[in-house]
Amino acid sequence: MKLRIQNGRLIDPSQNLNCVADLFIENHKIVAIGEAPVGFDDADVVDAEGHWVLPGLVDVAVSLREPGFTQKGSIATEGRAAVSGGVTTVVCPPDTSPIVDTPAVAALIQDKADEAGMANVFPIGALTQGLEGSHLSNMVSLTDAGCVALSNGRHAMANTKVLSRALEYAATHDLLVVFHPDEESLSEGGCAHEGLMSTMHGLSGIPETAETIALTRDLLLIEKTGVRAHFARLSSAKSIEMIANAKLSGLDVTADVAVHNLLLNDDVLDQFDGQYHVLPPLRAENDRLTLIEGVKRGVISAICSDHQPHEKMAKVAPFAATEPGMANVEVLLPLAMRLVDEGDLDFDSLLSCLTSGPASCFGLEAGSLSVGSFADFILYDSTARWTWEYKNRKTKGHNSAFFGSEFVGQVVASYISGQCVYRNL
Repeated sequence: MKLRIQNGRLIDPSQNLNCVADLFIENHKIVAIGEAPVGFDDADVVDAEGHWVLPGLVDVAVSLREPGFTQKGSIATEGRAAVSGGVTTVVCPPDTSPIVDTPAVAALIQDKADEAGMANVFPIGALTQGLEGSHLSNMVSLTDAGCVALSNGRHAMANTKVLSRALEYAATHDLLVVFHPDEESLSEGGCAHEGLMSTMHGLSGIPETAETIALTRDLLLIEKTGVRAHFARLSSAKSIEMIANAKLSGLDVTADVAVHNLLLNDDVLDQFDGQYHVLPPLRAENDRLTLIEGVKRGVISAICSDHQPHEKMAKVAPFAATEPGMANVEVLLPLAMRLVDEGDLDFDSLLSCLTSGPASCFGLEAGSLSVGSFADFILYDSTARWTWEYKNRKTKGHNSAFFGSEFVGQVVASYISGQCVYRNL
């Protein structure tokens, strides 16, 4: 199949590309930009005039909830939500049921993703068996089965010795380990940032030291073992400075942040709305601003949705009793664009953190419009005004603080390997 995307504005910061030009696709890959290759006279044509042609987004934090939690979501429903928002590649965590601690579970997820025919799906394998923190998983077998990294998520390790051994093993085989820095003894039972707002409203707080103490330990072990590491969902100002210093010292570390931590602070606790209950929590305004600065400085390489769909009853309770998480994958791009509209970030920096940045962190062939790459791209109407209505959501999840929000900019179509998987009619 040959495809020509014509008259669109191609934008790809990884190539310093920003111009109106045609994109040529053959055998699932991009074969040329600008001038048509020989033999493209009979190509199918898509007129993208007035639209931006962007690399497909790469979201490194999408809980698909399958297997095991299909009352919250499934690979099919959350994959559809992803591509409707321009996310063509997703990385999913290992906390399914059963846990992704065997090659069979990793293969099941990928097979179901292929069957659904939506987003490209890459699982993260469990660092320890059952995520129990005691016995190491078979990391090499999980990687051979398609897992792009290993992680224990926010599940505590039995002790530092077990973690050290896990990192030594991962380093020996050049495997990527994803950390969610959290000192459980400090965060246990907490539901909000420890500060004035949580105190005023009688909510159990999670201090920033729950993140930074764990981060200190993890960085020391990374230095000791030489393992490749990625830090997920950083939330505090101090963490940004610690990662910046680690990079300067030569450690092979990258980091991401959830889009809601860039947009919101703990002032929203005034509303007592469980939709704002997330982990790590929404922190103080200084933390939010420093996270944005971390994106500007390149300390943070990826912005993700931290998509965690829940059934309706999961949020129908007093704030502290609700389940944490938001389901925002289908509005990741328009949410992130608010940072550009408000002057917090320039568009190239933002798009890099949604495409080539996260792809680089996880070693994925994605997030680029370069010749030879897979033809994963989206058509985006930067002027469209629309409202994200709860009744029109694609996710199975009922939990987002942004239902009813008005956005400027909307995904018109999403393509994976040159095939249209979503079109907004």
